[in-house]
Amino acid sequence: MISISALENIYKKGLFGDHEDKNEKDLLKVSEVKNLLIIQIVQYKNSSISLKDINIAGLNLNNEALKVNSNNDTRILWCGPKNWLLISTKKDLLKIINQTFNKSDFAITDLSHSRAIIELEGINSKEVLKKGCPFNFNELIKDKCVNSLFNGITVTIDMIDDNPNKVRIFALRSFGESLYHSITDACLEFGFKNT
Repeated sequence: MISISALENIYKKGLFGDHEDKNEKDLLKVSEVKNLLIIQIVQYKNSSISLKDINIAGLNLNNEALKVNSNNDTRILWCGPKNWLLISTKKDLLKIINQTFNKSDFAITDLSHSRAIIELEGINSKEVLKKGCPFNFNELIKDKCVNSLFNGITVTIDMIDDNPNKVRIFALRSFGESLYHSITDACLEFGFKNT
């Protein structure tokens, strides 16, 4: 099967918006992230398995609101009580996940081809997000995440780094183009570079 990017028909590299007379390193960077393993892990209500006993790629499932556990290859985002999103560059992790989680205690769903992912990097990243999302982004720090709306589109926002600000925005693939247009419209006043 051939994987076709959610933004295949609209994503163009280049400089856009108010970029004239600005140093290129000061511009926002917008990019589409592709080829990640995205797994939703949900623990059933009647499950009595302790989360302390579960380890994936050296990471534990955390039941702390908005918390992200991460290493160089994998991030586990808390999405709600007993609900996580695992994001990884290691595609072979799916086999380990299926062996680790008992089907009578957990629902495992591969969402890899059903999400559009836009990465936004730069000092004004949070300002862009504030334009379309009701969340208080002053409170969003590295290794935290939030489920919210961006201009009416349901999104998951993962704060990868805060020096410089770097966030990944996940949405259903079918809303990928609309999300891209919303994000890039919000970036115009700062100037941005599609990488």
